[in-house]
Amino acid sequence: MRFWTRPKQDAARAKVMQVDRRWTEVFNDSVREAMRREQTPNFTKSLSASLSTTRSQPLTIRNSHSSKGQFRPSSMPSIPNPFPELCSPSHSPVRVGSLVGSTDDEDTHVVRVFGEDTHSRSVVVSSAATARDVCHILVESTHCTDEENWALLEQHPSLGLERCLEDHEVVSRVQSSWPQDGDTKLLFRKNYAKYEFFKKPAHYFPENMISDSTDVKTGMTPSQLVQSMLKCGSCPEIQGYLHVREPGKKSWKKLYYVLRRSGLYCSTKGSSKEPRHLQCVADLEDISVYTVANSRKLYSSPKGHTFCLKTSRGRFHSQELKLLCADSEQSKTCWVTAFRLFKYGKQLQCNYLLAQANPNLRIPPRANSKRADGDESMVAMDFSGKSGGRVILNPREAESAEQEEGYNWRKREALRYSLPNSSHGSRPPAVHQTQPWFHGGVSRSEAQQLLEEQGQADGLFLIRDSQLHAQCFVLSLCHQRKIKHYLLIPCEDGGRQYYTMDDGETLFIDLLQLVEFHQINRGILPVCLKHPCIRIAL
Repeated sequence: MRFWTRPKQDAARAKVMQVDRRWTEVFNDSVREAMRREQTPNFTKSLSASLSTTRSQPLTIRNSHSSKGQFRPSSMPSIPNPFPELCSPSHSPVRVGSLVGSTDDEDTHVVRVFGEDTHSRSVVVSSAATARDVCHILVESTHCTDEENWALLEQHPSLGLERCLEDHEVVSRVQSSWPQDGDTKLLFRKNYAKYEFFKKPAHYFPENMISDSTDVKTGMTPSQLVQSMLKCGSCPEIQGYLHVREPGKKSWKKLYYVLRRSGLYCSTKGSSKEPRHLQCVADLEDISVYTVANSRKLYSSPKGHTFCLKTSRGRFHSQELKLLCADSEQSKTCWVTAFRLFKYGKQLQCNYLLAQANPNLRIPPRANSKRADGDESMVAMDFSGKSGGRVILNPREAESAEQEEGYNWRKREALRYSLPNSSHGSRPPAVHQTQPWFHGGVSRSEAQQLLEEQGQADGLFLIRDSQLHAQCFVLSLCHQRKIKHYLLIPCEDGGRQYYTMDDGETLFIDLLQLVEFHQINRGILPVCLKHPCIRIAL
């Protein structure tokens, strides 16, 4: 028995030696010191206990420095992330509030917004931030004014889809429905037509498209139905023919549609609205309405007045989109606006009233700006009388005096630099080049696209260089959903240069004076200049 059991004991002892040699390489200094001092026959037992203790419990690191005047690692303040947009882009599911080391109790979200150029800006907002909140932050950071008409738009360039987010929509929820591998983005720009239908409902709802509800007859006229829809929340029916693209095909066919509070229906028999002839197409609570750009090229639509219906659960795929095409831009605008009103109801009116409560945001003063001594005591004065100057106490009169003084100053400067013997080398740049409504050398088609993107509201305008006539300018103006162009011609009178667009009957010393005049007086234009087409860089 001893003869064949001895090699087994030797093998076991060799295994113990191999284990000891392997594990002692990873022991720390304290364990090695304990092994050297250990001389008892129970060495293997104590070693296994030490191994189990070392592997199951973390090693405590003691601070050798004095605690006086020193900060321990556990008491060090957390370092904020200086680049949140790099660690948590808008299309990533990781949020800043869930990152390790974040001390904010409120969950935050990074929103990347693009301007009308290629530049973008990332802002950190709460996950419950609405589109109005994001616009408010961008307005303040870019020192813009007129907050009412700024909007946040959802854009899908590859599909040609675009829609204006409502002020109450939560931005994080909208972004969560986007495809991760898509080119979807948020756009920040003007949209003067966002609430224009509250001001001019007759321009947005033609009488031939408004009808009384078949369920409850009120006996009101179409204009009364529109007013009741905007004020009381009652919903008449929107009716008319639309071109629809058949699923899975490129062909289009024309059907009669009826829009009600319960949903969108199409008639299977002409323009009949009998229940047995109506087929439900979409539920308003489950869809979003997008306008389609370049629909003729992308989807072979019969006309360019195309919009799209997409369910909230559906994917952004061209085969799953419900494409509809109207016969005119006015008809398309009526359908899209009615979808918004029927879906959100009173919420749109609340958004409009909230925007009207504080339409303008003043540029906040700089933190490091200091007033000069005596600025707080400056007052408006009037020196036109014979008895000397008087203090202007009426605020409106003071504002009028300030505008008049600015006008007189521009007039003196324009006359001085328009003299024949004036030095052109020291002539300052033209005043219109610094105005937000001047867009330089954009083409006619680009100007029309800019005006269409910002809502085509009555009075929306811009001025650009003429591409056909040298030293001339063009005024592009929106009126009744159409864009008209007026040539501004320079002329000389008494050796001085002026601008005119009515063959010299009315002369203006510069383009700024021309714009300011037509903001108050219509002149030869169909409508006064009201909304400047503005583009900003984020």
